[in-house]
Parts: sequence; structure tokens; C-alpha cells
Amino acid sequence: MLLSLSQAPFRPHCQPRFCGMLFAVLLFLSSGAAWAVEFTVQGVEQDDIEDNILLHLNNMDVEPGLLADPFWQEEVAETVATAVEPYGYYNSDTLVEVSEDNEVILQVTLNQPLLVTNITREIIGAGRADEDFRERFNAFPLEKGQPLHQPTYSKYKSSMLNYALTHGYFDFAWQAARLDLVREEHAANVLLIAQSGPQYLFGEVKIVGDDKAEAIIRRLVPFEQGEKYSSTKLTEFNRSLSQSGYFSRVIARPVVSEAENLRVPIEVTVNHRPRDSFDVGVGAATDTGPRLRLGWERPWVNSRGHSVSADLFLSSPEQSLTTDYRIPMRDITRDYLSFQAGYQFIEYENSDTQSETLSLAAHRYWQKNNSPWQQDGSLTYLREQFEQGGEPPQTTTLVMPGYAIQYLQKDGDLNINNGLFFQAFAQVGRDNLGSDINIVKGVMEGKIIRTLNNVHRFTARAEVGAIKTNDFSQVPASLRFFAGGDTSVRGYQYRDISPTDDVFNPVTGEVSTQPIGGKYLATASVEYAYQFAESWRAAVFTDAGTATNDWGTTPFYSVGTGVHWISPIGPIRLYIAHNIDDRPEDWRLHFILGPAL
Repeated sequence: MLLSLSQAPFRPHCQPRFCGMLFAVLLFLSSGAAWAVEFTVQGVEQDDIEDNILLHLNNMDVEPGLLADPFWQEEVAETVATAVEPYGYYNSDTLVEVSEDNEVILQVTLNQPLLVTNITREIIGAGRADEDFRERFNAFPLEKGQPLHQPTYSKYKSSMLNYALTHGYFDFAWQAARLDLVREEHAANVLLIAQSGPQYLFGEVKIVGDDKAEAIIRRLVPFEQGEKYSSTKLTEFNRSLSQSGYFSRVIARPVVSEAENLRVPIEVTVNHRPRDSFDVGVGAATDTGPRLRLGWERPWVNSRGHSVSADLFLSSPEQSLTTDYRIPMRDITRDYLSFQAGYQFIEYENSDTQSETLSLAAHRYWQKNNSPWQQDGSLTYLREQFEQGGEPPQTTTLVMPGYAIQYLQKDGDLNINNGLFFQAFAQVGRDNLGSDINIVKGVMEGKIIRTLNNVHRFTARAEVGAIKTNDFSQVPASLRFFAGGDTSVRGYQYRDISPTDDVFNPVTGEVSTQPIGGKYLATASVEYAYQFAESWRAAVFTDAGTATNDWGTTPFYSVGTGVHWISPIGPIRLYIAHNIDDRPEDWRLHFILGPAL
């Protein structure tokens, strides 16, 4: 049947346009399929116009061979004309050329665009007296004499509506918004009449659900009743609620339908965190071997938002138990008191160190809103029994006020491509104010991570520290400086770099040299990593540093290479490092699991 139709003689009474369409359909059916045409557009310099032309043309389902037919050429020209009209070109011409190799070239002549001739704007309602509203409304981006650009016109209308809603003009509407086109005169007239309606105000904060958090929630409210509504302040409120740590789910939203006297109530729906929550963390590093962390937290001790937590840390050289009782202050998420108690036992075989520490501390943390800087004023009681190298056992008690400041910015929690960290802290103890010795300790450390073109990752870090005291032999082992290990100078064993002492082993009768910790610390590192696959980086690095009692001591150096696996649980880094000093040549493997900042 298809054959008889295709061979039927041409009938004079058939209209040319209809016959062309029929011929095209028959060719399509006889071929069994059609495919998309690759168009080349010439004569259009604006990328956005060319992209819109191609977007419209890609919706046409036609074979290149059919484009020699006048019907299809007319369809292409009409499609191009439709695509360029939003940009003010209502008189375009398109010439279709099909090469011998079926390349379709469109020669587009845009001709003269419609120009914006008149712009009529008016505000009706309370927005007329609002200076900010008027300024935003009058910032219409098209000016007289410019070509009509409908995407800009549409974007302006949407942005004006969004501005109105986010600033409390919930009844905003366009009373008139239209374009009058006069094609013969190449002119476009713009009419914009906005009905702003009244500006609503913040009303009462209502809590839906358990109200035990009422006191905390009301302390986080960043606005007053009767204040002009602002979605920015509502967003700030939601962010503070989410970051407070008290809720598993919380959202604050305006209920415009219940507004009275233009005051919009803010409804806060909360789901509290469970009474008790538990956390288990497993990790490993070359310095400590496998490690286990068990955490417990009770976020609600009372309705004032007090919380308590405890952490148990277990590894081969170190075991510790700490508790933390927090009391929120003025800004709950950034301003709080913390009372901490801790017990720690450490035993490092390579430095012949044993230490048993009991500590009590009170901290006052504060951080300005949206600031990466956090400050900490503290008072610490520390009692430590320790044996260090060949020194006799010591028991030292210290009462030390301290101050710390920290800066932290990063672009992720696990895999960090760009970040900056800085911390400085100092503690002071006096023998006439509860301490056994006079001591001042200060430490500064920093780290920067930068990634270029998503593949070149540079990391630099440094740390310096110093202890000044009238009796270094009584300085607890936990406060002395050591270097070497995964996050210090790689290529050396953990805490292997420091002043040393000769230690006699009564069992073997041998004397060995053991690190005992120093008064000063200085370390630095530079690392480059190249991401060669989606989840893999190759790295090279050099480290340098020392822990010493004399700043004139020659630093220790190392070089090495490694690989990073960006795993779903965080980056896993494996390094092999070689020490550079007068010791026997040594290669060490370093394994680190966890984020870089």
C-alpha cells in the first residue's frame, strides 16, 4: 500500500504545501526512522540568542535530506523567528543551506530589533512610602533606547515578587504588567503597576509540641514583636535553632493566614533529641594504632538548656575519660560555660614515659555571629604523676588560667579542598597561687589547604611552642614538647624527637637513650597532592622540625610520598617517609584516617 501511494501520479488539484508535507511524511515512513539534525548557526553573535535558537531547533524531528524541501525550510525559518523574538528581534530572516555531506547551515539575519520606547511604572499601596521598596522597584534593568530583552523583563518581575514576599508584602500582586509591541515602528512599551499591599510585621512566636524548650527558643529569637517582617531574620532564627544541638528537627515559619492587625505569628515546630544519645567512633593511626571512642550525651538536663556529655578514649598508649557540663549563655550556639573533668593514663614505650593525670577545668567560650573566630578563657587544675626517662617519679600540681583563640574555615566536614586553621593559646601558673612551680606555656599552630582546578592540592602547616619555668624537671610529661609522628615530622616515630636521657633497664642491665620532652617546639610541613582519579590522590611532601631545650639545635628533616583515598567515611591517607639526619637511614609508614582539619 505504501508503494502504490508513493508511485501515485501528481494530482494538479493537490495544494503545493499539502503535497510537500505528504511527500515528507512518505519519505519518513519509507526510511523507517528519523534522526536529529546538527545545525550550524551563522550571523548571530550573541551566545544566549544562538543557544535559544539551537534549543528550539533540537525539538524538530527531521532528516537532513528533507531540508531541501521549501516546506521544511519555512518551518526552520519560523522556528528561528520564534526563538529570537524574546530578544527583541521580530523581523528576522533565515536562509537554509544543506551541503553535499548533509551539513545544515543556517544564515540568520536578525535585522532591526524592537527598542524600548516608553516605560511606565507605578506603585500602589504601602510600598509607595517604603524607600527600600521604591528603590528596588525603580531598578528596572531595561532603559529607553535599549533592545527589548524579554528574559530580563521576566526575571525582574519574578525578583520583585520575591523581594516583596521576603520583606513582608504578602499581598503583593501585579495590577498590570505587559509589553505593548509596535512592530512597524520597532518599538516596545513597558507597563508595570505594582499593588504592594500592606507590609506585615513579626507577631507572636508560638511553639508547637513539647514546650520544655520554650526558654531556649525565645532566647534565640533575633526579632521583636511589631518589627517589620524579614525573611533574612527568619532564616537566621532557623539556623540558630538547627545549630543549637537540642533538636532532632526544628522549623520556624510564618503563618500569614492567622495574622491579626498585620502581625504574622511565627510557628516553631520542634522535635527534641532523645533523652540520651550514644556515639561510637573507630579509627587508626600509626602513632596510636587502633583507637576506639565511646561518647554519651544528654542534651537536656533541665529546661534552661544545660547539657552533659562524656567521652571514653581507648588506644594502646593512651586511655582517657572526660566529662563536660555545659551551660548556655547569651548566644546559645556560640556563647557558653563548660565545666570539664578528666582522667588520663598514657604510657609511651619509645620515650619511657608514664603519666597519670587528673584535671578539672572551667572554660568560657564565645564567638561572634557568623565569625570564624572563637575565643576561650579558662582555669585549669591539673595534678599529674609521671615518670619521664631516667628522671625520678614526680607529682606536680598546677593551677593555670589560660586564654585561647581559634580561627577555622573549611569547605567541607570530611573531604576538605580549601580550608584555613589557626590556633594560639597560653597558660600561666604561679607557685604562690596554687601551683608547685612557676610556668608559662604558649603554642601557636596553623594549617592551610588550597586546591587549584580541582586536582592540584597544596597543604602547609606549622607549629611553634615554648615553656618558661623555674624548674623544668617538675613540668608534667603531658605539657612538655615532643616532635615526630603522623601529624608532626613524618619519617620519625611518634614523640621520638626531643632532648634525651639515659635510662637504665634493671631487667636487661642495659642503658638506652630515651626522649624526655623539651622546652621548645618548632615544626613545619609542605605537601602537594595530585588527584589522578575520582577518589584518589598521589602526594609528595617534606617535613622539618625539632623539640629542644636550645633554639640553636639543628632541625630534623624528612621527605616522602603517599596516597589519599577519599572514602565515604572520610579521607584515608597512607605515607612512606624517609628521615634525613645522621641517624641510620630509616623508612617509616604513616597511616591516618580522618579529616585534614
